[in-house]
Amino acid sequence: MAEAHTKQHDYHLVEPSPWPLVGSISAFVLALGAIAWMRTGQGGLLGVQGSWMFFVGLLGVLVTMIGWWRDVVHESVVERAHTPVVQLHLRYGMILFIASEVMFFVAWFWAYFDAALFPAAETLPGTDQMVGVVGRHEATGGQWPPAATGDGRFVSTFDPWGLPLVNTLVLLLSGTTVTWAHHSLLQNDRRGLIWGLVLTILLGMLFTALQAYEYMHAAFDFSGFIYGSIFFMATGFHGAHVIIGTIFLIVVLIRSLAGHFTPEKHFGFEAAAWYWHFVDVVWLFLFASIYVWGAGTPGAH
Repeated sequence: MAEAHTKQHDYHLVEPSPWPLVGSISAFVLALGAIAWMRTGQGGLLGVQGSWMFFVGLLGVLVTMIGWWRDVVHESVVERAHTPVVQLHLRYGMILFIASEVMFFVAWFWAYFDAALFPAAETLPGTDQMVGVVGRHEATGGQWPPAATGDGRFVSTFDPWGLPLVNTLVLLLSGTTVTWAHHSLLQNDRRGLIWGLVLTILLGMLFTALQAYEYMHAAFDFSGFIYGSIFFMATGFHGAHVIIGTIFLIVVLIRSLAGHFTPEKHFGFEAAAWYWHFVDVVWLFLFASIYVWGAGTPGAH
């Protein structure tokens, strides 16, 4: 009878898990709470309850992350269920996940270049459909970057060769340190692995801090103006990915300190490194297109 229950294949059939359901509900509550919180100042959608909903949803998402990662680590380290076949499929899953994230950024780049290449459009190119209630010419002054507005919503773009260049160098340097950590892992150099991860995490935190400082000194608003809306959505969405990637690397660092990775088996590290390199590459496109190509005449901040 024991032989009948012995696994005769290289696949891993996961146990029933509550985390997909808990995570989806928590994400819904978080999103609803964020919307309600942002609308509180406009007469309120659920009033002050929005902030409570946001933090309850955020707590649920964090609990889901911790619980789900714990279960996956247990499957890998304790159950040894991550056979070579399973690891291959995990790699396919990570590649598809990153590809789906690329599509998010395609949307932001599309919005940016549509506005930048057709700043004076009153109708959509090739159609008779109006762009909006207010023509794009009125919103941009018929030029890109937009003409400065008298109400202060837009004064000038950032100087790309100031803080944005520093942030670019910080992120590129973090790409080299995570690569150093990867090579150290392959050489079974635990000290190099740990220090490479520590430096990458610190550089990721530095990037986030510098971007927050940059946002505080922006010469344009987020709302009510086309340039600010696109800029903050594109760079802010990337900033969120930097924060997520930093958390990812912190988890990998904790696992590295616990001795979970070997030169032969370290998919968890590889997934984090792939994600971090994806974040690096996206930033290069953002820096080249939004900060440099679309710089116009920067003002002093």
